[in-house]
Parts: sequence; C-alpha cells; structure tokens
Amino acid sequence: MPRLEARMLLQHFTGLTHAQILTHGQQRLPEKQWAALQQAAAKRQRGEPMAYILGEREFYGRRFEVTPDVLIPRPETEHLVDAALSRLPPNGALWDLGTGSGAIAVTLACERPDAHIWASDVSANALTIAKRNADAFQATITLGWGSWFDANPRPQAHSLDVLISNPPYIESQDHHLQQGDLRFEPRHALTDFADGLSAIRTIIAQAPCFLKSAGWLMLEHGFDQGRAVRAAMEQQGFQHVQTQQDWANLDRLTLGQMA
Repeated sequence: MPRLEARMLLQHFTGLTHAQILTHGQQRLPEKQWAALQQAAAKRQRGEPMAYILGEREFYGRRFEVTPDVLIPRPETEHLVDAALSRLPPNGALWDLGTGSGAIAVTLACERPDAHIWASDVSANALTIAKRNADAFQATITLGWGSWFDANPRPQAHSLDVLISNPPYIESQDHHLQQGDLRFEPRHALTDFADGLSAIRTIIAQAPCFLKSAGWLMLEHGFDQGRAVRAAMEQQGFQHVQTQQDWANLDRLTLGQMA
C-alpha cells in the first residue's frame, strides 16, 4: 500500500494528525482501532476506493460524504460547477439531474445561496446521502425522487435558468468499467447499458420543456462524445453550443442556450 494511503487510513481511524503520528510512532493502538485499520487496509488491497473506505471525498473545497450508493465526485466535474456559476443569474433556478451524493447541487447552493436549487435522482439511497450532505453544509436544496424528468417534486415548466447533469455516459462494453474505482461504483450511475448517449439524448430532448427562454443546458460527458453531444443539442434547437475541456485538455462538458 502506498505510504500516503497508509497515513490517510491511520489518521482517519485514530484521529491523530500527521505530526502526532510522527511523534508517537511507537505507540500501541487500542485493539478496536487496530482491527478497524486492518480491515480498511484489506479493503484497499482488494482495490476498493479510498473514498468509500474513508466515507468522504473532497469536491470544490468541501468534504462530502460518499458511500457505494453514489459516484465518487471527481475534480473534472468542478468544471460543470464553474460553468453553471458563470451563467446562473441572481435569484436564478437550477436543476441538477441525477444528483448522486449531491456534490454539485450542494456546492452550487453554498456558492449561490440566493438561487433556488433542485436536485433529483432515481436512487432513494443516493437521495439520503444528498440530504445528509445538504444538512451538513446547511445548504437549501429541493430534492426529488424519480427518473430524470419524472422526478417528484420537480420544477415547473419553463422555470429554469440552468439545467445541469453528469449522467451515465460510459458505453456498456467499455473496458474501463472493469478497472480501478469504477469496479466498485454503482453501475447504473456510470453506464446507460447502451451506447453511452441514451441518457444524454433523453435530457437534451426534454430539457426545452423546463428551461426558460435563453436558459442553459450543461452536460458532462466522455472525452470522445463532444461532437455527438453538440450535434444533438444543435438538432434540438440550442444555440451558442460549445464544448469545454477539463484539466487534461480533454472534451468534458457541452453547453447550449435556448433560443
């Protein structure tokens, strides 16, 4: 196990700081702490994500609770938050479709407490995590349960300034699903069990029913899907369609504005 991960586990299960670990390196751990640490180390050696073992992951400068019921928030998704913040008007309304841990919605609510933030998910367990994260940061969001636009409660028609989503976009046969952290994350949140674009097409097709005139649709997607997403948005009548890149200079999100 890498030294950094070992130190993170030791700090998590003992409550000691890095400095305390260095100065108390010979101290014997209580039996319960030692057992918990051994169990966690065994999970990591089996490849389980550190985020699930620790029960948290940092996103946009905040630590969010995560469990195997939700995707692990990733730095690339912070670009989606930045795009939304730059286009959300004062007292605007935004809907985060497929919110998972709530990292996107809660972050937006914290950054823009004047906005009305909606967040929905088909997974009741995910919504439980999202609510706990919202409560932890005292963020005001409206949570809805259901698949995409069938969520209840949901915003009224043509009431949104921004509609945002990080939907499942990995192709069902993509070999990455069998590698790394993806092996342990909820499959339904990773892949549409098809070509990777079916959920994106659904969102693009129905988004105009909920967006205001000049409202924005913003979607995270795979590095090789930018052209297809742009074409789908333009076919639906969106204007000013553009794809933005992530930290690795790969296509990561596409946005378009209602006419």
